[in-house]
Amino acid sequence: MTSVAATRRSRITPEREAELYGAVLQLLREVGYDALTMDAVATATHSSKATLYRQWGSKPELVARALKHGRPGAARGVADTGSLRGDLRDAIVHAFDDCRIEQDAALMRGVGRAAHDSPELLRALRELLIEPSIADLHVMLDRAVERGEIRSDNPALDFVPHMLVGALISRELIEGLAATQDFLATYLDAVVLPALRA
Repeated sequence: MTSVAATRRSRITPEREAELYGAVLQLLREVGYDALTMDAVATATHSSKATLYRQWGSKPELVARALKHGRPGAARGVADTGSLRGDLRDAIVHAFDDCRIEQDAALMRGVGRAAHDSPELLRALRELLIEPSIADLHVMLDRAVERGEIRSDNPALDFVPHMLVGALISRELIEGLAATQDFLATYLDAVVLPALRA
C-alpha cells in the first residue's frame, strides 16, 4: 500500500505537497477531523477533489500523511547526541516550541478521538505516525543499551512510548495546563530516565 501511495503522489512537487499538508493541518485545527471534507481541502488548496483522491486515496490517509509531514524534526532523522538524555531532549523537548506543543497536542487529541470511531483513520495513524515514531524511539533506546546506560532487561523499556504520550496529554487533564518545554524536560528527568535508571 505504501508503494502504491508513493506512486500516486509522485506527480506532485515537494513544495506543492507541503502546501497541501499545511492546508489540511490548518483545516483540522479550525474544524476538526469529522467536519473536514475533501471538498474543503480541494477549495482551500485550489485542487480538484479527484486529484486529492487519486494522490492520497482517502481522507484518513491524507490526514495521517499531513500529520506526519508536520511533525517537528521529521526530516532530521533520529537524534544521536551520545546520551539517551540528550537524544530524548532533542527529539521531544527541543523539537517543539511551547506554542507548537500546545497546538499539536490539541490537534492530536481531536484526531485521536476521531480515530476511536474510524478504523481506517486509526490504521493510517498507526502505519504512518505511531509505528515509525516508536521505531525511532527504539533506535535511541537500543543505542542507550549498547552504551550501557540502560540494562537490556529493564521492564520499563516496553513502557517508554506510554510514558511519553502520557506527558503530552496528561498535564492538561490533571492541571488544566498545556505541556511546555520546561514541563517535558522536567518530566524526562523525574520520570522517564529514573524509570530506565539512565
